[in-house]
Amino acid sequence: MTSRLRNGIKLLTSIAVPQAAGGIGTLFTETGMDRWYRTIEKPSFTPPSWVFGPVWITLYVLMGISAFLVWRKGWNRPGVKPALAVFGAQLAANTLWSYVFFGRHSIGGALAVIVVLWGLILLTMVEFFRLSRTAAFLLVPYFLWVSFAAVLNYSIYVLNR
Repeated sequence: MTSRLRNGIKLLTSIAVPQAAGGIGTLFTETGMDRWYRTIEKPSFTPPSWVFGPVWITLYVLMGISAFLVWRKGWNRPGVKPALAVFGAQLAANTLWSYVFFGRHSIGGALAVIVVLWGLILLTMVEFFRLSRTAAFLLVPYFLWVSFAAVLNYSIYVLNR
């Protein structure tokens, strides 16, 4: 197998994994968009529901490309395995947030998860920066969106105590 083909497979895998995590999160989101979400108080700056799908699909693609840029450095290169482990942890926390917020209807629990997620994204960016500045910068839109989502989650928490 040529290195070009190997890199192509790595790229597709790197994009597919975050998309799959997003798909799992979407299962919880769709079931949670029932009467519960429609009845809770939301701040005036809550985006319309149709915005979230395209934003997340784009962010998951950027995450995948970012992970690919690190993965293609090689498993044996120092820092690659720990960086991708942190990436995996933030991806798990991302999916967990959807479960806690939409699946369990726990606004406070989701707030705790999103704070951990925010920190894990920041740590991923730091780890990726050591290996590929481009990989780290590709995560900036994700970091900013989750920062906004954390403010939104907090506001929903305050409005629904």
